[in-house]
Amino acid sequence: MKIALLGYGKMGKMIEQIALSRNHEITAKIDDAFNPDAIKGVDVAIDFSIPSAAFNNITGCFELGIPVISGTTGWLDRYDEAVKRCQESDGAFIYASNFSLGVNIFFQLNEYLARMMANLADYKVSMEEIHHTQKLDAPSGTAITLAEGIIRNTSKTGWKLDHAGENEIPITAKRIDSVPGTHSIKYSGKVDDIEIVHTAHSREGFALGAVIAAEWIRGKTGVFTMKDVLNLQ
Repeated sequence: MKIALLGYGKMGKMIEQIALSRNHEITAKIDDAFNPDAIKGVDVAIDFSIPSAAFNNITGCFELGIPVISGTTGWLDRYDEAVKRCQESDGAFIYASNFSLGVNIFFQLNEYLARMMANLADYKVSMEEIHHTQKLDAPSGTAITLAEGIIRNTSKTGWKLDHAGENEIPITAKRIDSVPGTHSIKYSGKVDDIEIVHTAHSREGFALGAVIAAEWIRGKTGVFTMKDVLNLQ
Protein backbone atom coordinates (compact mmCIF):
# COMPACT_ATOMS: atom_id res chain seq x y z
CA MET A 1 0.00 0.00 0.00
CA LYS A 2 1.27 3.48 -0.90
CA ILE A 3 0.96 5.91 2.00
CA ALA A 4 1.33 9.70 2.17
CA LEU A 5 2.37 11.17 5.52
CA LEU A 6 0.88 14.60 6.17
CA GLY A 7 3.01 15.84 9.04
CA TYR A 8 6.49 14.40 9.54
CA GLY A 9 7.20 15.03 13.20
CA LYS A 10 7.81 12.37 15.84
CA MET A 11 4.51 10.62 15.15
CA GLY A 12 5.00 10.79 11.39
CA LYS A 13 8.43 9.21 11.68
CA MET A 14 7.14 6.44 13.95
CA ILE A 15 4.24 5.74 11.59
CA GLU A 16 6.79 5.50 8.77
CA GLN A 17 8.81 2.88 10.66
CA ILE A 18 5.76 0.75 11.43
CA ALA A 19 4.32 1.08 7.92
CA LEU A 20 7.62 -0.03 6.39
CA SER A 21 7.82 -2.98 8.79
CA ARG A 22 4.36 -4.04 7.54
CA ASN A 23 5.57 -3.94 3.92
CA HIS A 24 3.94 -0.63 2.96
CA GLU A 25 5.56 2.13 0.95
CA ILE A 26 5.84 5.78 2.02
CA THR A 27 5.59 7.74 -1.22
CA ALA A 28 5.14 11.27 0.17
CA LYS A 29 6.17 13.16 3.30
CA ILE A 30 4.64 16.61 3.60
CA ASP A 31 5.58 18.78 6.54
CA ASP A 32 4.56 22.18 5.19
CA ALA A 33 1.78 23.40 2.87
CA PHE A 34 -0.52 20.82 1.29
CA ASN A 35 0.80 19.76 -2.13
CA PRO A 36 -1.71 17.87 -4.32
CA ASP A 37 0.94 16.92 -6.87
CA ALA A 38 3.06 15.20 -4.23
CA ILE A 39 0.35 12.75 -3.16
CA LYS A 40 -1.35 11.78 -6.40
CA GLY A 41 -1.53 8.02 -6.76
CA VAL A 42 -1.29 7.14 -3.07
CA ASP A 43 -3.71 4.63 -1.54
CA VAL A 44 -4.24 6.46 1.76
CA ALA A 45 -3.03 9.56 3.60
CA ILE A 46 -2.22 9.63 7.30
CA ASP A 47 -2.48 13.09 8.84
CA PHE A 48 -0.60 13.90 12.04
CA SER A 49 0.08 17.52 11.19
CA ILE A 50 -0.82 20.68 13.12
CA PRO A 51 -4.28 22.18 13.82
CA SER A 52 -3.88 25.01 11.32
CA ALA A 53 -3.02 22.58 8.50
CA ALA A 54 -5.28 19.61 9.25
CA PHE A 55 -8.51 20.77 7.60
CA ASN A 56 -6.81 21.70 4.31
CA ASN A 57 -4.85 18.44 4.33
CA ILE A 58 -7.95 16.34 4.92
CA THR A 59 -10.29 18.05 2.48
CA GLY A 60 -7.56 18.30 -0.13
CA CYS A 61 -7.22 14.53 -0.03
CA PHE A 62 -10.99 14.10 -0.43
CA GLU A 63 -10.84 16.16 -3.62
CA LEU A 64 -8.22 13.74 -4.94
CA GLY A 65 -10.20 10.64 -3.94
CA ILE A 66 -7.67 9.66 -1.28
CA PRO A 67 -8.90 8.08 2.00
CA VAL A 68 -7.71 9.92 5.11
CA ILE A 69 -6.70 8.79 8.57
CA SER A 70 -6.30 11.80 10.90
CA GLY A 71 -5.05 12.00 14.45
CA THR A 72 -4.44 15.74 14.57
CA THR A 73 -6.22 17.47 17.46
CA GLY A 74 -7.18 21.11 17.89
CA TRP A 75 -9.10 21.58 14.63
CA LEU A 76 -12.40 19.89 15.49
CA ASP A 77 -14.47 23.07 15.26
CA ARG A 78 -14.41 22.23 11.52
CA TYR A 79 -14.93 18.47 11.88
CA ASP A 80 -18.57 18.57 10.71
CA GLU A 81 -17.51 20.55 7.66
CA ALA A 82 -14.84 17.96 6.88
CA VAL A 83 -17.41 15.16 7.21
CA LYS A 84 -19.70 17.00 4.78
CA ARG A 85 -16.86 17.38 2.28
CA CYS A 86 -16.06 13.68 2.63
CA GLN A 87 -19.67 12.68 1.95
CA GLU A 88 -19.98 15.06 -1.01
CA SER A 89 -16.92 13.52 -2.63
CA ASP A 90 -17.79 9.88 -1.72
CA GLY A 91 -14.57 9.80 0.25
CA ALA A 92 -13.37 7.77 3.19
CA PHE A 93 -12.36 9.23 6.54
CA ILE A 94 -11.39 8.17 10.05
CA TYR A 95 -10.63 10.72 12.74
CA ALA A 96 -9.56 9.58 16.19
CA SER A 97 -8.22 11.55 19.12
CA ASN A 98 -6.13 8.47 19.85
CA PHE A 99 -5.47 5.50 17.55
CA SER A 100 -4.02 3.22 20.22
CA LEU A 101 -5.88 -0.08 20.20
CA GLY A 102 -5.75 -0.19 24.00
CA VAL A 103 -7.10 3.34 24.34
CA ASN A 104 -10.03 2.58 22.06
CA ILE A 105 -10.90 -0.42 24.22
CA PHE A 106 -10.52 1.96 27.20
CA PHE A 107 -13.03 4.34 25.56
CA GLN A 108 -15.58 1.51 25.49
CA LEU A 109 -14.81 0.51 29.08
CA ASN A 110 -15.25 4.14 30.15
CA GLU A 111 -18.74 4.33 28.61
CA TYR A 112 -19.75 1.00 30.13
CA LEU A 113 -18.62 2.13 33.58
CA ALA A 114 -20.39 5.49 33.15
CA ARG A 115 -23.67 3.74 32.44
CA MET A 116 -23.31 1.67 35.61
CA MET A 117 -22.47 4.74 37.72
CA ALA A 118 -25.09 7.06 36.19
CA ASN A 119 -27.67 6.66 38.98
CA LEU A 120 -25.25 6.42 41.91
CA ALA A 121 -25.35 10.01 43.16
CA ASP A 122 -22.91 9.38 46.04
CA TYR A 123 -20.03 8.99 43.58
CA LYS A 124 -18.38 12.07 42.04
CA VAL A 125 -16.50 11.61 38.78
CA SER A 126 -13.20 13.30 37.94
CA MET A 127 -10.47 12.81 35.38
CA GLU A 128 -6.70 13.27 35.18
CA GLU A 129 -4.46 13.19 32.12
CA ILE A 130 -0.66 13.33 32.01
CA HIS A 131 1.42 13.93 28.89
CA HIS A 132 4.93 14.95 27.89
CA THR A 133 5.83 18.64 28.09
CA GLN A 134 5.88 19.03 24.29
CA LYS A 135 2.12 18.47 24.13
CA LEU A 136 0.66 21.95 23.85
CA ASP A 137 -3.11 21.38 23.98
CA ALA A 138 -4.81 20.75 27.32
CA PRO A 139 -6.81 18.77 28.04
CA SER A 140 -5.75 16.17 25.50
CA GLY A 141 -8.05 15.06 22.72
CA THR A 142 -8.17 11.66 24.40
CA ALA A 143 -9.35 13.22 27.66
CA ILE A 144 -12.06 15.14 25.82
CA THR A 145 -13.22 11.94 24.11
CA LEU A 146 -13.39 10.21 27.49
CA ALA A 147 -15.36 13.13 28.96
CA GLU A 148 -17.79 13.05 26.04
CA GLY A 149 -18.30 9.33 26.63
CA ILE A 150 -19.27 10.03 30.24
CA ILE A 151 -21.57 12.91 29.22
CA ARG A 152 -23.42 10.68 26.74
CA ASN A 153 -24.16 8.13 29.43
CA THR A 154 -24.83 10.24 32.55
CA SER A 155 -26.50 13.49 33.59
CA LYS A 156 -23.23 15.41 33.22
CA THR A 157 -23.54 18.30 30.78
CA GLY A 158 -19.92 19.28 30.16
CA TRP A 159 -16.33 19.33 31.39
CA LYS A 160 -13.93 21.97 32.70
CA LEU A 161 -10.23 22.12 33.41
CA ASP A 162 -9.62 21.92 37.17
CA HIS A 163 -12.65 23.66 38.74
CA ALA A 164 -15.92 22.30 37.39
CA GLY A 165 -19.54 23.04 38.23
CA GLU A 166 -22.01 20.58 39.74
CA ASN A 167 -22.96 18.99 36.42
CA GLU A 168 -19.49 19.18 34.86
CA ILE A 169 -16.54 16.77 34.89
CA PRO A 170 -13.35 18.28 36.35
CA ILE A 171 -10.25 17.43 34.30
CA THR A 172 -6.73 17.87 35.65
CA ALA A 173 -4.07 18.16 32.93
CA LYS A 174 -0.41 17.61 33.87
CA ARG A 175 2.69 17.90 31.67
CA ILE A 176 5.71 15.84 32.73
CA ASP A 177 8.85 15.07 30.73
CA SER A 178 8.86 11.77 28.81
CA VAL A 179 5.31 10.68 29.69
CA PRO A 180 3.67 9.33 26.50
CA GLY A 181 0.17 9.51 27.96
CA THR A 182 -1.76 8.43 31.06
CA HIS A 183 -5.52 8.86 31.51
CA SER A 184 -7.50 8.02 34.62
CA ILE A 185 -11.18 8.30 35.49
CA LYS A 186 -12.14 8.17 39.15
CA TYR A 187 -15.53 7.84 40.81
CA SER A 188 -15.05 8.94 44.43
CA GLY A 189 -17.57 7.95 47.11
CA LYS A 190 -17.81 8.11 50.88
CA VAL A 191 -16.89 4.47 51.39
CA ASP A 192 -14.71 3.72 48.38
CA ASP A 193 -13.33 4.86 45.04
CA ILE A 194 -13.57 3.21 41.66
CA GLU A 195 -10.84 4.08 39.17
CA ILE A 196 -9.85 2.96 35.70
CA VAL A 197 -6.49 3.90 34.16
CA HIS A 198 -4.80 3.59 30.80
CA THR A 199 -1.03 4.07 30.71
CA ALA A 200 0.84 4.23 27.42
CA HIS A 201 4.44 3.01 27.52
CA SER A 202 5.44 4.65 24.23
CA ARG A 203 4.00 6.39 21.18
CA GLU A 204 4.33 3.16 19.21
CA GLY A 205 0.79 2.08 20.08
CA PHE A 206 -0.65 5.29 18.62
CA ALA A 207 1.32 4.83 15.39
CA LEU A 208 0.45 1.14 15.03
CA GLY A 209 -3.26 1.88 15.41
CA ALA A 210 -3.08 4.55 12.70
CA VAL A 211 -1.44 2.13 10.27
CA ILE A 212 -4.00 -0.58 11.07
CA ALA A 213 -6.78 1.96 10.43
CA ALA A 214 -5.15 2.84 7.09
CA GLU A 215 -5.07 -0.84 6.13
CA TRP A 216 -8.72 -1.24 7.11
CA ILE A 217 -10.12 1.78 5.26
CA ARG A 218 -8.65 1.02 1.87
CA GLY A 219 -11.44 0.37 -0.63
CA LYS A 220 -14.18 1.68 1.66
CA THR A 221 -16.41 4.76 1.40
CA GLY A 222 -17.82 6.67 4.34
CA VAL A 223 -16.98 8.24 7.69
CA PHE A 224 -15.82 5.74 10.28
CA THR A 225 -14.31 5.52 13.76
CA MET A 226 -11.94 3.16 15.48
CA LYS A 227 -15.00 1.32 16.78
CA ASP A 228 -15.55 0.21 13.19
CA VAL A 229 -11.91 -0.78 12.73
CA LEU A 230 -11.90 -2.86 15.91
CA ASN A 231 -15.49 -4.10 15.55
CA LEU A 232 -16.41 -2.63 18.95
CA GLN A 233 -19.94 -1.56 18.00
